[in-house]
Amino acid sequence: MMSAAEIAFATALDLVELYRTKALSPVEVARTMFTRLDVLQPALNAFCVIDRDGAFAAARASEERWMTGQPLGPLDGVPATIKDLVLMRGFPTLRGSRLVDPEQDVSEDGPAVARLREAGVVILGKTTTPEFGWKAIGDSPLTGITRNPWNRERTTGGSSAGAAAACAAGIAPLHVGSDGAGSIRIPSAFTGIFGLKASFGRVPAYPPSAMGLLSNVGPMTRSVRDAAAMLTVLARPDHRDPYALNPEDHDYLAGIEDGIKGLRIGYSPDLGYAKVDPEIASACAAAALHFADLGAIVEGVGAIFPSPREALLTLWSAGAALLLSVYPKQRLAQCDPGLVLVAAEGEYIRAVDYVAADMVRTELGKRMGAFHQRYDLLLTPMMPVAALPVGQDLNDPTTERSWVDWSPFSYPFNMTRQPAATVPCGLTRAGLPIGLQIVGPLYAEDRVLRAARAFEQTQPERRPTLG
Repeated sequence: MMSAAEIAFATALDLVELYRTKALSPVEVARTMFTRLDVLQPALNAFCVIDRDGAFAAARASEERWMTGQPLGPLDGVPATIKDLVLMRGFPTLRGSRLVDPEQDVSEDGPAVARLREAGVVILGKTTTPEFGWKAIGDSPLTGITRNPWNRERTTGGSSAGAAAACAAGIAPLHVGSDGAGSIRIPSAFTGIFGLKASFGRVPAYPPSAMGLLSNVGPMTRSVRDAAAMLTVLARPDHRDPYALNPEDHDYLAGIEDGIKGLRIGYSPDLGYAKVDPEIASACAAAALHFADLGAIVEGVGAIFPSPREALLTLWSAGAALLLSVYPKQRLAQCDPGLVLVAAEGEYIRAVDYVAADMVRTELGKRMGAFHQRYDLLLTPMMPVAALPVGQDLNDPTTERSWVDWSPFSYPFNMTRQPAATVPCGLTRAGLPIGLQIVGPLYAEDRVLRAARAFEQTQPERRPTLG
């Protein structure tokens, strides 16, 4: 008989094997997850919607399928959550904002939700996000502060804040996040889980993001293999996304255990411009050495491109201005003041400056294309600092103007559209998670997943104590 904690921290693929042997049922797992959610939600504030009725209906249907040996797929009956920037039928998508009309049309699932339902996944509810996903901190005017399971006085990061908190805390193994400048990878690193931003277009998305080609939807999990299985489902086609890549009948678990022997890997401790906490720099350098132990050829590299900070802020501010442009000015007092400020700056961006920023983005992609002629993968620290205190938008207000200043490793790879993942690689002396970023060439998700899986197997399992 499995304990509740063993069920909570089981991988999605382990749960499926237990369903297959009838040692456990999707209904039992759903019941365990909701019991855990009810206990932890007051402390973590990870959820903004809890769909108990819908989840149990899906779990009962899955149980019947497993009893008759007719599951819908390899994730049938596995619990999952959805970030509240993604449409989910039956519930308003409020995006962490008091501006959004709760009386909106709720008849449609976004592509990620539709694919998970088709696979028989049991959706527990929707997870919190900062307002419109605009920043890398886990709080919003609508839902308040989401707290890190490793230390509740620390942020989860954002914008996939609730997804990261729930995942790290053992409330479902599968979580849908989104990433416009690091919003899957930042909270994954801060909470000690795995997060993958695939190549732009790999996972269909609808409606389109105001952040344009920067924005991606993807998996957040405690296991690399779970993320691969989830990506296999999420990458299936959806006609509503005109930027979606040609659909593939591809299993991202295939070859994931093949290792990395012979791969050429570059490790950049700072990309030539980032300031990294010494404790984190040491942990990430040690992690890079593991790749050599696993048979890869690892070389240190310095600067690869100049900091694209200003170009990113131009694109980001313009997107923020577009987001708020549909609301009356007098209502903006209800918003996160930081978002209002960024949007105000975006209103004054000239078209020629926006196009120039987009050209910087193109040049960045060209440079990384050249880099990958020599190196199969790039490793960097994911975050240069550990999780910030809650309610604090800047790590060092004396030297920083924006959250992008303390997340220099994330947004370049949104601009280049490449696959990038974060994998846990240790804890600080204060007991906060450290993440290592793995970046692959365009469309090389298999390679990133294979490397992450090989490294994951060198690491001990780490869980927050949760008091």
